[in-house]
Amino acid sequence: MTVSLSDIAKTTQDVYERNAVRFDAERSKSLFERSWLDRFLSLIPDHSHVLDAGCGSGDPIASYIIGREYAVTGVDASAAMLQLARERFPDGDWRQMDMRALDLSEQFHGILGWDSFFHLMQAEQRSVLPKFAAHLVPSGVLMLTVGPGDGEVTGRVGEDTVYHASLSLDEYRSILATNGMDVIDFVTEDRDCAGRTILLAQKQANQSDS
Repeated sequence: MTVSLSDIAKTTQDVYERNAVRFDAERSKSLFERSWLDRFLSLIPDHSHVLDAGCGSGDPIASYIIGREYAVTGVDASAAMLQLARERFPDGDWRQMDMRALDLSEQFHGILGWDSFFHLMQAEQRSVLPKFAAHLVPSGVLMLTVGPGDGEVTGRVGEDTVYHASLSLDEYRSILATNGMDVIDFVTEDRDCAGRTILLAQKQANQSDS
């Protein structure tokens, strides 16, 4: 029986629950993302507050940012992944939350959705981007890994199939602009970053959601 992409999308949290330890063990810790993380951090104040949306086990992304002396709040839908993060950083701020329902009392200087945001269906991405914008302070920065163009594909976590999706760059620009944000860079399938496609955006300085 053929399984639809929408059905696969509904299983993402369960896949990470089942595969948390394996995924963490197999996930590269080489920090091939370092140059992009450094660029992201260079755009926000030193020691400021970062939201890691879909933080997983906290390693290597949140670990690197914490090591640079930024405050990190990590949210993830998977309890098993968060348990690994809490074991690594018992004093960290780790919250079980689906980014589709993001509703926090604080705002952040930076929001990161690395290898997480792209698990959302296209309609869900359209609804989450305004939530990200609302959780950023003026001049705050958003960095996401997405796809090179509009579409839906599948990937693998352990032995399981997982869903990936992306909007077009034009649509990302339009949604973000409507929410007071500008795309400042978009690099497709960066060879120096394990083929990731990265979207970097910044909230306009005169935008406030208070």
